[in-house]
Amino acid sequence: MNLSDFDFDLPEALIATRPARPRTAARLLLAEGSGISDRQVADLVDILRPGDRLVLNNTRVIPARLTGHRVRGETAARIEITLLEPLAEGWRALAKPLRKVAVGEVMTFSDTLSARVVGKTATDLALAFNLTGPDFDAALSEAGQMPLPPYIAGLRKPDAQDATDYQTVFARHAGAVAAPTASLHFDEALLAALRAGGVEVTEVTLHVGAGTFLPVKVEDVSTHRMHAEWGEVTAEAAAEINATRAAGHRIIPVGTTALRLIESAAASGRVEPWRGPTDIFIYPGYRFRVTDALMTNFHLPKSTLLLLVSALMGIDHTRRIYTHAVQRGYRFFSYGDASLLVPGVETL
Repeated sequence: MNLSDFDFDLPEALIATRPARPRTAARLLLAEGSGISDRQVADLVDILRPGDRLVLNNTRVIPARLTGHRVRGETAARIEITLLEPLAEGWRALAKPLRKVAVGEVMTFSDTLSARVVGKTATDLALAFNLTGPDFDAALSEAGQMPLPPYIAGLRKPDAQDATDYQTVFARHAGAVAAPTASLHFDEALLAALRAGGVEVTEVTLHVGAGTFLPVKVEDVSTHRMHAEWGEVTAEAAAEINATRAAGHRIIPVGTTALRLIESAAASGRVEPWRGPTDIFIYPGYRFRVTDALMTNFHLPKSTLLLLVSALMGIDHTRRIYTHAVQRGYRFFSYGDASLLVPGVETL
């Protein structure tokens, strides 16, 4: 398989820079077997079956984008920082500009928050902040902005509305620097209606990293190396998923992050409790262990996320799905519309 097999033309006008309001008003492309139909997210109450189990990623996005000044000697210069992942002490972060930053410099982001550069590579920095624990969280909340994806940040700046829009209604565990975007379509009313209709819900945690936006740079996709992200499947969550499978009902992760996590935890053929990093890379040829269907947004050409969708639905049918989405004007990427993908026997 070549990377060019996963390319398609996407008009810039289809890139969503704001979400639908209300959240459930977003459009939903239903691809069930070989069929494709146009629905809305609110229709999930009619589409899903009693006994289906949705798997939601309850990670919480932190305001990981910081603007401040770096100081070396008596000179100061503006700096933009995007936190990537926590280290044993401090954070790994992107910096703009990176080239002029030196180890030992101090960066100031607010009256209460600053950081010292304690390490540097060709791509990122290691920062030691002056605060830790709840004090750090509070200061970051005041000084930081939501880390909108590059394809949105290139079209507009983040604002106060993004603090709500780019967070799921069930976000609980802080640590992500990108949202599990398929879950942004749910509100409390929809979740209540689904539960009332017999749909079960299980929560897992995968702290989505900025690596989710990294492009695939190799033509032979099988040689791509996936970034690692930290996740947890509790014993309770594993038991719920296994019980649903044993009863013959469907497991439907909401978002590629939830899917990658439960597939990582199911190496034995059944979901086991999991806590730690996963770098699972799912592309065509992968045999799914526990996933029966997937709800997800529409993804970038040549991305690992599009490869995952192609693994579930088949390369040819994925092309048909995305051609339909473009022709019908579906909105793409993090703030865009959604799809519910239910593979037929021929695509598994």
